[in-house]
Amino acid sequence: MLKKRIIPCLDIKDGRTVKGINFIDIKDAGDPIELAQKYVAEGADELVFLDITATIEKRKTLAELVTNIAQHINIPFTVGGGINSVDDAVTIIKAGADKVSINSSAVKTPSLITYIANRFGSQCVVVAIDTKYVDGEWMVFVSGGKIPTSLKAVDWAKQAAALGAGEILLTSMNNDGTKNGFAIDITKAISEAVNIPVIASGGAGNMQHFKTVFEHTKATGALAASIFHFAEIAIPDLKNYLKTQQIAIR
Repeated sequence: MLKKRIIPCLDIKDGRTVKGINFIDIKDAGDPIELAQKYVAEGADELVFLDITATIEKRKTLAELVTNIAQHINIPFTVGGGINSVDDAVTIIKAGADKVSINSSAVKTPSLITYIANRFGSQCVVVAIDTKYVDGEWMVFVSGGKIPTSLKAVDWAKQAAALGAGEILLTSMNNDGTKNGFAIDITKAISEAVNIPVIASGGAGNMQHFKTVFEHTKATGALAASIFHFAEIAIPDLKNYLKTQQIAIR
Protein backbone atom coordinates (compact mmCIF):
# COMPACT_ATOMS: atom_id res chain seq x y z
CA MET A 1 0.00 0.00 0.00
CA LEU A 2 1.28 3.45 -0.88
CA LYS A 3 2.17 5.54 2.13
CA LYS A 4 0.12 8.72 2.38
CA ARG A 5 1.60 12.09 1.46
CA ILE A 6 1.08 15.51 3.05
CA ILE A 7 1.37 18.21 0.40
CA PRO A 8 1.30 21.98 0.98
CA CYS A 9 0.03 23.99 -1.98
CA LEU A 10 1.21 27.47 -2.81
CA ASP A 11 -1.13 29.40 -5.10
CA ILE A 12 1.00 32.04 -6.80
CA LYS A 13 -0.23 35.42 -8.02
CA ASP A 14 2.20 38.13 -9.13
CA GLY A 15 5.08 36.27 -7.46
CA ARG A 16 3.37 36.03 -4.05
CA THR A 17 1.59 33.19 -2.28
CA VAL A 18 -2.14 33.85 -1.98
CA LYS A 19 -5.19 31.99 -0.67
CA GLY A 20 -8.90 32.33 -1.31
CA ILE A 21 -12.19 30.74 -0.28
CA ASN A 22 -14.27 28.90 -2.90
CA PHE A 23 -11.77 30.23 -5.48
CA ILE A 24 -12.52 33.91 -4.61
CA ASP A 25 -11.68 36.43 -1.85
CA ILE A 26 -7.94 36.14 -2.52
CA LYS A 27 -5.53 37.39 0.15
CA ASP A 28 -1.76 37.45 0.55
CA ALA A 29 -0.13 34.52 2.37
CA GLY A 30 3.57 35.26 2.11
CA ASP A 31 6.77 34.78 0.15
CA PRO A 32 6.75 31.49 -1.80
CA ILE A 33 10.46 30.75 -1.36
CA GLU A 34 10.31 31.28 2.41
CA LEU A 35 7.20 29.12 2.68
CA ALA A 36 8.74 26.40 0.49
CA GLN A 37 11.85 26.25 2.69
CA LYS A 38 9.69 26.12 5.82
CA TYR A 39 7.67 23.18 4.46
CA VAL A 40 10.78 21.24 3.50
CA ALA A 41 12.16 21.76 7.01
CA GLU A 42 8.85 20.62 8.52
CA GLY A 43 8.84 17.37 6.55
CA ALA A 44 6.35 17.98 3.73
CA ASP A 45 6.41 15.09 1.26
CA GLU A 46 5.90 17.21 -1.85
CA LEU A 47 5.09 20.78 -2.84
CA VAL A 48 2.57 22.03 -5.38
CA PHE A 49 2.82 25.50 -6.94
CA LEU A 50 -0.08 26.81 -9.00
CA ASP A 51 0.15 30.10 -10.87
CA ILE A 52 -3.54 30.92 -10.51
CA THR A 53 -3.60 33.82 -12.96
CA ALA A 54 -1.07 32.45 -15.44
CA THR A 55 -0.97 33.87 -18.92
CA ILE A 56 1.55 33.49 -21.68
CA GLU A 57 3.14 36.82 -20.69
CA LYS A 58 3.82 35.48 -17.20
CA ARG A 59 5.37 32.21 -18.32
CA LYS A 60 8.89 33.67 -18.10
CA THR A 61 8.19 35.07 -14.64
CA LEU A 62 6.90 31.73 -13.41
CA ALA A 63 9.91 29.86 -14.85
CA GLU A 64 12.25 32.20 -12.97
CA LEU A 65 10.32 31.65 -9.74
CA VAL A 66 10.39 27.87 -10.29
CA THR A 67 14.16 28.01 -10.72
CA ASN A 68 14.56 30.04 -7.53
CA ILE A 69 12.38 27.67 -5.53
CA ALA A 70 13.92 24.50 -6.96
CA GLN A 71 17.33 25.70 -5.77
CA HIS A 72 16.01 25.88 -2.20
CA ILE A 73 14.16 22.56 -1.88
CA ASN A 74 14.90 18.85 -2.16
CA ILE A 75 11.45 17.25 -2.32
CA PRO A 76 9.20 16.54 -5.35
CA PHE A 77 7.84 19.73 -6.80
CA THR A 78 4.77 20.07 -9.04
CA VAL A 79 4.10 23.28 -10.97
CA GLY A 80 0.92 24.28 -12.79
CA GLY A 81 -0.81 27.25 -14.30
CA GLY A 82 -0.93 28.28 -17.94
CA ILE A 83 0.88 25.20 -19.28
CA ASN A 84 -0.73 24.98 -22.70
CA SER A 85 1.82 23.07 -24.77
CA VAL A 86 4.66 20.59 -24.59
CA ASP A 87 7.05 23.54 -24.96
CA ASP A 88 5.55 25.16 -21.84
CA ALA A 89 6.05 21.88 -19.97
CA VAL A 90 9.66 21.68 -21.19
CA THR A 91 10.29 25.23 -19.90
CA ILE A 92 8.90 24.45 -16.44
CA ILE A 93 10.65 21.09 -16.08
CA LYS A 94 13.95 22.58 -17.27
CA ALA A 95 13.44 25.32 -14.65
CA GLY A 96 13.42 22.64 -11.95
CA ALA A 97 9.92 21.20 -11.56
CA ASP A 98 9.61 17.43 -11.15
CA LYS A 99 6.03 17.34 -12.46
CA VAL A 100 3.71 19.65 -14.37
CA SER A 101 0.05 20.10 -13.54
CA ILE A 102 -2.36 20.77 -16.38
CA ASN A 103 -6.02 21.60 -15.97
CA SER A 104 -7.91 23.80 -18.46
CA SER A 105 -5.45 23.00 -21.25
CA ALA A 106 -6.01 19.26 -20.74
CA VAL A 107 -9.78 19.70 -21.05
CA LYS A 108 -9.35 21.83 -24.15
CA THR A 109 -6.75 19.54 -25.76
CA PRO A 110 -6.82 16.09 -24.11
CA SER A 111 -3.99 14.87 -26.37
CA LEU A 112 -1.66 17.25 -24.48
CA ILE A 113 -1.71 14.73 -21.60
CA THR A 114 -0.35 12.04 -23.93
CA TYR A 115 2.21 14.33 -25.57
CA ILE A 116 3.72 15.39 -22.24
CA ALA A 117 3.62 11.80 -20.92
CA ASN A 118 5.42 10.58 -24.04
CA ARG A 119 8.08 13.27 -23.64
CA PHE A 120 8.75 13.01 -19.90
CA GLY A 121 6.91 9.90 -18.65
CA SER A 122 3.48 9.63 -17.05
CA GLN A 123 4.97 10.28 -13.62
CA CYS A 124 5.58 13.88 -14.71
CA VAL A 125 1.96 14.59 -15.71
CA VAL A 126 -0.54 15.64 -13.06
CA VAL A 127 -4.05 16.37 -14.31
CA ALA A 128 -5.71 18.84 -11.97
CA ILE A 129 -9.49 18.64 -11.84
CA ASP A 130 -11.55 21.47 -10.34
CA THR A 131 -14.99 20.08 -9.63
CA LYS A 132 -18.22 21.54 -8.31
CA TYR A 133 -21.42 19.81 -7.21
CA VAL A 134 -24.13 21.08 -9.54
CA ASP A 135 -27.68 19.68 -9.76
CA GLY A 136 -26.71 16.35 -8.25
CA GLU A 137 -23.53 15.84 -10.29
CA TRP A 138 -19.86 16.63 -9.71
CA MET A 139 -18.97 18.61 -12.82
CA VAL A 140 -15.61 19.83 -14.16
CA PHE A 141 -14.87 23.56 -14.24
CA VAL A 142 -11.98 25.29 -16.05
CA SER A 143 -10.27 28.70 -16.15
CA GLY A 144 -9.63 28.85 -12.42
CA GLY A 145 -13.07 27.45 -11.67
CA LYS A 146 -14.84 30.22 -13.57
CA ILE A 147 -16.18 28.29 -16.57
CA PRO A 148 -18.40 25.19 -16.34
CA THR A 149 -17.98 22.30 -18.76
CA SER A 150 -20.25 19.41 -19.72
CA LEU A 151 -17.74 16.90 -18.30
CA LYS A 152 -18.58 14.79 -15.27
CA ALA A 153 -15.61 14.63 -12.92
CA VAL A 154 -15.40 10.82 -12.68
CA ASP A 155 -15.61 10.39 -16.46
CA TRP A 156 -12.91 13.00 -17.04
CA ALA A 157 -10.62 11.45 -14.42
CA LYS A 158 -10.91 8.07 -16.14
CA GLN A 159 -10.22 9.62 -19.53
CA ALA A 160 -7.20 11.53 -18.20
CA ALA A 161 -5.75 8.33 -16.72
CA ALA A 162 -6.29 6.48 -20.00
CA LEU A 163 -4.51 9.26 -21.91
CA GLY A 164 -1.38 8.92 -19.77
CA ALA A 165 -1.82 11.06 -16.66
CA GLY A 166 0.30 9.79 -13.78
CA GLU A 167 -1.70 11.45 -11.04
CA ILE A 168 -4.96 13.33 -10.42
CA LEU A 169 -5.08 16.47 -8.26
CA LEU A 170 -8.75 16.71 -7.31
CA THR A 171 -10.07 19.97 -5.86
CA SER A 172 -13.63 20.37 -4.67
CA MET A 173 -14.62 23.96 -5.32
CA ASN A 174 -17.50 23.60 -2.85
CA ASN A 175 -15.06 22.74 -0.07
CA ASP A 176 -12.11 24.93 -1.07
CA GLY A 177 -11.03 27.22 1.76
CA THR A 178 -14.05 26.37 3.93
CA LYS A 179 -12.09 24.26 6.46
CA ASN A 180 -15.11 21.96 6.71
CA GLY A 181 -13.27 18.88 5.44
CA PHE A 182 -12.48 17.27 2.10
CA ALA A 183 -15.24 16.21 -0.30
CA ILE A 184 -15.22 12.54 0.63
CA ASP A 185 -17.83 11.30 -1.86
CA ILE A 186 -16.20 12.53 -5.07
CA THR A 187 -12.68 11.80 -3.78
CA LYS A 188 -13.77 8.23 -3.02
CA ALA A 189 -15.48 7.84 -6.40
CA ILE A 190 -12.51 9.07 -8.42
CA SER A 191 -9.81 7.32 -6.36
CA GLU A 192 -11.69 4.04 -6.88
CA ALA A 193 -12.33 4.69 -10.59
CA VAL A 194 -8.69 5.19 -11.62
CA ASN A 195 -5.54 3.16 -10.99
CA ILE A 196 -3.24 6.16 -10.54
CA PRO A 197 -2.61 8.20 -7.37
CA VAL A 198 -5.22 10.79 -6.42
CA ILE A 199 -4.46 13.86 -4.27
CA ALA A 200 -7.43 15.22 -2.33
CA SER A 201 -7.65 19.00 -2.20
CA GLY A 202 -10.07 21.56 -0.84
CA GLY A 203 -11.50 21.91 2.64
CA ALA A 204 -8.85 20.79 5.13
CA GLY A 205 -9.45 22.53 8.46
CA ASN A 206 -8.14 20.17 11.13
CA MET A 207 -6.13 16.99 11.57
CA GLN A 208 -9.23 14.81 11.69
CA HIS A 209 -10.06 15.83 8.12
CA PHE A 210 -6.82 14.24 6.90
CA LYS A 211 -7.56 11.07 8.84
CA THR A 212 -11.07 10.92 7.37
CA VAL A 213 -9.99 11.34 3.75
CA PHE A 214 -7.28 8.68 4.11
CA GLU A 215 -9.57 6.23 5.90
CA HIS A 216 -12.62 6.62 3.68
CA THR A 217 -11.07 7.05 0.22
CA LYS A 218 -8.14 5.63 -1.72
CA ALA A 219 -6.48 9.05 -2.01
CA THR A 220 -2.73 8.70 -1.54
CA GLY A 221 -2.10 12.38 -0.86
CA ALA A 222 -3.88 15.25 0.84
CA LEU A 223 -3.16 18.83 -0.08
CA ALA A 224 -3.81 21.96 1.95
CA ALA A 225 -2.86 25.60 1.87
CA SER A 226 -4.15 28.12 4.40
CA ILE A 227 -3.94 25.88 7.47
CA PHE A 228 -0.22 25.46 6.74
CA HIS A 229 0.46 29.02 5.51
CA PHE A 230 -1.09 30.63 8.59
CA ALA A 231 0.45 28.08 11.01
CA GLU A 232 -2.88 26.65 12.14
CA ILE A 233 -1.47 23.13 11.79
CA ALA A 234 2.23 22.25 11.76
CA ILE A 235 3.15 19.42 9.41
CA PRO A 236 5.19 17.49 12.06
CA ASP A 237 2.19 17.58 14.42
CA LEU A 238 -0.13 16.39 11.66
CA LYS A 239 2.16 13.51 10.73
CA ASN A 240 2.53 12.45 14.36
CA TYR A 241 -1.24 12.52 14.80
CA LEU A 242 -1.82 10.39 11.70
CA LYS A 243 0.76 7.86 12.88
CA THR A 244 -1.10 7.54 16.19
CA GLN A 245 -4.21 6.81 14.12
CA GLN A 246 -2.40 3.92 12.40
CA ILE A 247 -2.25 5.69 9.05
CA ALA A 248 0.93 4.92 7.11
CA ILE A 249 2.63 8.24 6.38
CA ARG A 250 5.80 8.91 4.41
